[in-house]
Amino acid sequence: MKKIAAVALLLAVATPAFADFYIVQDTSTKKCTIVDKKPTVTTTTVVGNGVFKTREEAMTGMKTVKVCTD
Repeated sequence: MKKIAAVALLLAVATPAFADFYIVQDTSTKKCTIVDKKPTVTTTTVVGNGVFKTREEAMTGMKTVKVCTD
């Protein structure tokens, strides 16, 4: 039972390290933001090169996305 608890704790701690980041644009305001979950609503659209492994990569990527720099 202790092993199961230890594995669950490890997964809970390690999971955020594997988060993916997306550049999304609000369809009404046209404002771009970085999120750590792929949007499931129609009010935001993923823009740019898709998935980034770190927030820093996404921030750099957002500077190159034309719809976010206009």
